Amino acid sequence: MVRVKRGNVARKRRKKVLKLAKGFQGSHSRLFTAANQQVMKALRNAYRNRRTKKRDFRSLWIIRINAQARVEGTSYSRLIDGLCKAEVKLNRKMLAQLAVLDPAAFAEVAQIAKTARA
Repeated sequence: MVRVKRGNVARKRRKKVLKLAKGFQGSHSRLFTAANQQVMKALRNAYRNRRTKKRDFRSLWIIRINAQARVEGTSYSRLIDGLCKAEVKLNRKMLAQLAVLDPAAFAEVAQIAKTARA
């Protein structure tokens, strides 16, 4: 049987993994086996957290909207209900931006929601 050396292919694969592991600490960036394990774990975490990030941001926006809504004398759920009834098409991201950067505009939006609920 002929010996298979795989020099070029194996070297390319190892270099690719070590390039992905750049910045990892210690042997995780230098030794192929350790680097390969860490790269696979990092890619798994990245895949999972791309989905988790969306949930985290939405909950952050809701917290910010609720805090400002309570300053305006209403709750988050009542505010959203009023906005739906008034047919105001602002998403939570934009509402949170208004709550943080422009409280006066948020107060006007909250007033629209209050009148729509009444």
